[in-house]
Amino acid sequence: MTVFAFYLFAVVAVVAGLMVVLSKNPVHSVLWLILTFLSASGLFVLLGAEFVAMLLIIVYVGAVAVLFLFVVMMLDVDFAALKGELVRYMPLGLLMGVIMLLMLGMGFGAWQSADGAQALHAAPTPEGVQNTEALGLLIYDKYIYLFQAAGLILLVAMIGAILLTLRHRTDIKRQNVLAQMHRDPAKSLELVDVKPGQGL
Repeated sequence: MTVFAFYLFAVVAVVAGLMVVLSKNPVHSVLWLILTFLSASGLFVLLGAEFVAMLLIIVYVGAVAVLFLFVVMMLDVDFAALKGELVRYMPLGLLMGVIMLLMLGMGFGAWQSADGAQALHAAPTPEGVQNTEALGLLIYDKYIYLFQAAGLILLVAMIGAILLTLRHRTDIKRQNVLAQMHRDPAKSLELVDVKPGQGL
């Protein structure tokens, strides 16, 4: 049953990933992408990594793929122009695809399993400890400083991306709160005595 489930999830993931690229409708591409993520999470469950599988469903299916779907459905994208660009860069894309296939073939051709590698597939967790608990102990106990350093690097990268893309345009009027708070009412307000029957 486990072998059947593995081949089922693997075939569905490969076919759905292929349909992401081949679908002409971008909404259908996003739906195929969601199916790919669900199949990959099924493979993670078969490997015993339930936490990673649930994380894949929650983050990628629940957030990223839905965000893609909303962006594709709400933006008015000119798909005819995109198809024209696709035809323009098709030879370069095919060349890169052939190179990647050759590299994968060379890697799988030289693949050799090390002695005792099968025994290392079992998760090195203590008796009675679940997968999620063992992962939490590993990240937040043994490698806590590396985990904090990774978070700091991501924070610096996010701040750098914001600073690099932040542009101050001079042709846009912006609200100056301090200038509004410190304005003098005597200079900004003018009282006009209008006589009856007289217009402004």
